[in-house]
Amino acid sequence: MSPEAIGFALLLVGVVLLVAKLIRVRWKLAQRLFLPSSIIGGGLALLLGPDVFGRIASALGTDRFVEAGLWGGGVLEVWSALPGLLISLVFAGLFLGRPIPNLREVGRLAGPQIMLGFVFGSGQYVVGLLLALLVLGPVFGLPPLTGALIEIGFEGGHGTAAGLSGTFAQAGFPQGEDLALGMATVGLLTGIIAGIILINWGVRSGRTAELSASAQPSVTERMGVVERENRTAAATLTVHPSSIEPLALHFGLLAIAVIIGQLLLWGLQALEAAFWSDTIELFEFVPLFPLAMIGGIMMQLVIDRVDRLQVVDRQMVERIQGFSLDALIISALGTLSLEVLAANLVPFLLLALVGIVYCIAVFLFLAPRMLPDYWFERGIGDLGQSLGVTATGLILMRIADPELRTPAYPAFGYKQLVFEPFFGGGLVTAAAIPLILQFGPVPMLVAMAVLLAVSLLAGLLYFGRRGDPARAADAQG
Repeated sequence: MSPEAIGFALLLVGVVLLVAKLIRVRWKLAQRLFLPSSIIGGGLALLLGPDVFGRIASALGTDRFVEAGLWGGGVLEVWSALPGLLISLVFAGLFLGRPIPNLREVGRLAGPQIMLGFVFGSGQYVVGLLLALLVLGPVFGLPPLTGALIEIGFEGGHGTAAGLSGTFAQAGFPQGEDLALGMATVGLLTGIIAGIILINWGVRSGRTAELSASAQPSVTERMGVVERENRTAAATLTVHPSSIEPLALHFGLLAIAVIIGQLLLWGLQALEAAFWSDTIELFEFVPLFPLAMIGGIMMQLVIDRVDRLQVVDRQMVERIQGFSLDALIISALGTLSLEVLAANLVPFLLLALVGIVYCIAVFLFLAPRMLPDYWFERGIGDLGQSLGVTATGLILMRIADPELRTPAYPAFGYKQLVFEPFFGGGLVTAAAIPLILQFGPVPMLVAMAVLLAVSLLAGLLYFGRRGDPARAADAQG
């Protein structure tokens, strides 16, 4: 493939994203649902691809668009490779530019939030693996790996699902990527829709501490535009552009973190090949992005010691992450195979339904009893993340606590420092498929069930009892 073709495919990502933003500004339903432009753009890319536009064109008498839709085969080939590359950048920056807090501070504020997060994450594996063992395998002939799709799609999202494409292929289950991407789309939409419905219910029933029935997002907020009087800098200029472009500096730091992750992965694979690959292979199936996250943590530990001038700007890192994630979602959804979803529609719907019911039940019945205060504002963020990744949780928390007066945001942020390395695309998510492949689904099910039980006991019997009993009773009733 020529460099011009690769460059054109990358430029098309930007065009699709811009068109999607214009659609978001004009489309009232998208505004009410707070749909990200990247999801709209990914849907547009999918509609113009071979499974929709190509089939329509074929039915009208031309086979020109059957292979690649309106985009062309070269564009789809580039797009199919982008998610696995970009997800490493996203995860490399999770901890870059923010000080690593001490464990005591994290535990004090985020302890109950961490336990609730583990209930969401481990429980998704428990219900998913049980469904795979009892129904999906015996009835539909699907492999036990399908039991991991709920957590990969819901907690991990489009980036994680696409980033695991190589792992699915090596495991002999290539259709798992498309099923996980479909799960991520369903989870994201459900997270936003169900979250907004629950927030309205919480306001009417008096369960929200800060939001009143009269508080409504402004027109510009629904359009996704920041009002002029509220606009702030998207990042801070920490180095002079005459020496190096600040964006280039931060991209270089992320690149080093990814390279560290790649070296770690190669080292672990070499150790495995030298000592135990004859009996078990795990790291051969582990993708790069969780190791890139560890590379980012190692970079930040060094930065904490040597960056006396504080040239690393967290906002700049987030801008690079945000762009990478937008491009990732568009390219991943644009190359999604609808044929795979259609061929496995009933199992797919069963997985999605079980996952959705579980997450909403945890929020309604366990969050009030596990979170010592402001359970609704704190729990709605975890519900959003458990269905539709971190961004959905942040959106719902912003709606439920627009003035940021509750401890929901700092508790959620600290929780991420402990939760993200394992679930939602972390080490557990990345290792789930290799572990199931090597040891079978039952050991994974037992391990997740134990973690679920421990998290429940700690949340209900320790953290949940630290709050005001009268307030907790009011919140539950």
